[in-house]
Amino acid sequence: MITVQNSVPNPVVEEAVLFPFDSYSCPFSAGLRLHLIPGKIPGRANPIVVAAGEPGAPDDFCTRFYGTVIPVGGELRMWYLAKGTLDADGRNGGQLRCCYATSTDGVHWDKPDLGLIEFDGSTRNNIVDLRGGRCDFAALPVMYEPDDPDPSRRFKCVFESEAYGNQFAVACSADGLTWTESPNNPVGPGLEQTGLIRHNGCYYVNGQGGAHYTTGRVLATFASYDFETWTQASCLGFRRDMVPPNPLLYDPLSSAPKAKWNQSEEVHLGAGLWDRGNVILGVYDIWHGTPSSDRQLISMDLGLLVSHDALHFEEPIKDFPILPAYEETGAVAGKPPSVSHGQGMVNWGDKTLLWYENWGSLPVQVRLASWNRDRIGYFEAMRGDGGHLVTCPLAGATEFSANVGGLGPHAELRFELLDDGFHPLPGFSGAGAAVLTALEGAAEGEEDLVPGQRSRQEAAPVAGLREPIRWRSPVPTGAGPLRLQVTFAGIRPEDAQLYAIYAR
Repeated sequence: MITVQNSVPNPVVEEAVLFPFDSYSCPFSAGLRLHLIPGKIPGRANPIVVAAGEPGAPDDFCTRFYGTVIPVGGELRMWYLAKGTLDADGRNGGQLRCCYATSTDGVHWDKPDLGLIEFDGSTRNNIVDLRGGRCDFAALPVMYEPDDPDPSRRFKCVFESEAYGNQFAVACSADGLTWTESPNNPVGPGLEQTGLIRHNGCYYVNGQGGAHYTTGRVLATFASYDFETWTQASCLGFRRDMVPPNPLLYDPLSSAPKAKWNQSEEVHLGAGLWDRGNVILGVYDIWHGTPSSDRQLISMDLGLLVSHDALHFEEPIKDFPILPAYEETGAVAGKPPSVSHGQGMVNWGDKTLLWYENWGSLPVQVRLASWNRDRIGYFEAMRGDGGHLVTCPLAGATEFSANVGGLGPHAELRFELLDDGFHPLPGFSGAGAAVLTALEGAAEGEEDLVPGQRSRQEAAPVAGLREPIRWRSPVPTGAGPLRLQVTFAGIRPEDAQLYAIYAR
């Protein structure tokens, strides 16, 4: 007997989150339409949250978010790349150094005096001790593993440095501030990386690179089980260079594609990753090429990707800009606006936060997009006769809640339990279905995350971020895998929105 394990392992998590844009978690639907929500309100610029420093600071020239934000305890920690005017003399090209900031709300950031690296005759700065604080970095994703049995390896990073010819290298740290490089550096080939994650016991780093048969930027991933020995071949996980308006044209009589770099639709920097347990969300740069291949004329938005193995990625809605570049302040006159990303998407309080940068503008600074918590996309009924979805099977779940909006006296959501074979569970379906209608606090307004900056769902009540789903009896334990069937009902079922289902 041969078992071919060529599918995604079933993840075991304390809480599963089922997003409507995750086709593995919500594979079946009828009469429903998927919407994604941009992290920008027309007519309002997203706030700058980590600005260039005071004159003479190591980041007074630019603050670039080719780094990471990680929640640690009750605070957020940011590693970002920066350059000072004292560095901008042409001797180090586009290279940057690693700096550090902390925040309790994601909006207001402190740049602590770390006292680690001397800059302009003083150690009163926020430069991280990685490669001695040198200004020779181009990308730096960081991850935190508090359960690593070796305290000196609880923070890990992968970086690109001119010192290694832009081949990727790794380092570890006990506190994220003082780092020790691997003696094996560089550990992999050329890679301009953004995403770093450990999934199913394996480390994955992705970015633009890998020796794949394209002339455009693609998302490529390398893997390691010990953070030292990495694959030298990469997995091609996502590409856009075969889509209009400028697809690559392959000539069977030629050994190379006809199109040049910067002409086609590409994937810049790979994807910054957010591990939600049963699904991995990715944010990537949607690189829009130009027929002239002039890099100064390209533009970039941010797009959303979904993965279940950290290797293969797909877009819920093709080319949808989850954060469009329009209305970015500080854009250079005559040049299309562009935004770029690092690895920084988290839930903090009742908000989902995403940090990014205004790429190609001066000064480049770190900015913030926000949504109500987990309200990145939703299902709604297409017609007045409603619609429904059926989730993947869930084993061991006995508590459920939903992130919903638009409910009221004329719109409701009905939740029924089915077995793995789609048979209704008696007492939990039909007349026994759990029903969500008007939400407590729905008439109340929302507080701004930043003064003058409201979230995307201005009409949706915060009270619906996690509404308990209750049947007449407790969900039985040991009943085997169960599916949820969610029906959009009422006189106006099209008013309801379903953003997420949570199962514990």
